[in-house]
Amino acid sequence: MTTPSRPLAIVTGASTGIGYELAKLCAQNGFDLLIAADESAIEQAAQDIRALGVSADAVEADLATTEGVDKLLAAAAGRPVAALLANAGRGLGKGFLDQDFAAARHVVETNITGTIYLLQKVGREMRSRGEGRILITGSIAGFMPGTFQAVYNGTKAFLDSFSFALRHELKDTGVTVTCLMPGATETDFFERADMLDTKVGTQKKDDPAMVAKTGFDAMMKGEGDVVSGWMNKLQSAIANILPAGMVAEQHRGMAEPGTAEK
Repeated sequence: MTTPSRPLAIVTGASTGIGYELAKLCAQNGFDLLIAADESAIEQAAQDIRALGVSADAVEADLATTEGVDKLLAAAAGRPVAALLANAGRGLGKGFLDQDFAAARHVVETNITGTIYLLQKVGREMRSRGEGRILITGSIAGFMPGTFQAVYNGTKAFLDSFSFALRHELKDTGVTVTCLMPGATETDFFERADMLDTKVGTQKKDDPAMVAKTGFDAMMKGEGDVVSGWMNKLQSAIANILPAGMVAEQHRGMAEPGTAEK
């Protein structure tokens, strides 16, 4: 049996948007791919990536569950993971008391539970080898109390914080951890989150290819964190200065249902 010569990258949430662009960048930079999402479009994404001249396998699985993550890891068939790009995530708009609890729970389990389970499984193997790259897609939303996005922003606050902590736990192990913190990006996120009637859901957003390039480059350099786009850098800086109540009220203006720009 021939040992693959290219390193393996796992990218989650890779059927569309930032994850899809991250997977393409991995392929263009010499990685074979194992990509995952909870929808059948992941198969088409794998076909697109194979056209770039690398191996690409797709796994359709619910990464909110440990069973879904185990299915993804089984597909690696014991092959060492050189890079893990943990990008899978879910959003949810409207007021918390008006949300279906099962939907809110799925956001928590996708963004947090499934993500940290995957990170622990792959991270342990990387640490034992003394090498590896981890990219976690957090968000500038993690700096802001998310009025009408309370659960989502809370999960991103967890991921942003977790990423910094894990990076320092793995200091001097040969494993790097990078947190990509984008702002609003032109993906199907807002449609899935039922936020097309909000100001943020209808305004111009960042290009997912640009966001992915920012995160990929930072991961390859071993940088700790990166905010994509100068406007997002400014927004996150302001959020760290203003009182939380003021930021929460500003967020209301962006995410409250019925505020869509005409």
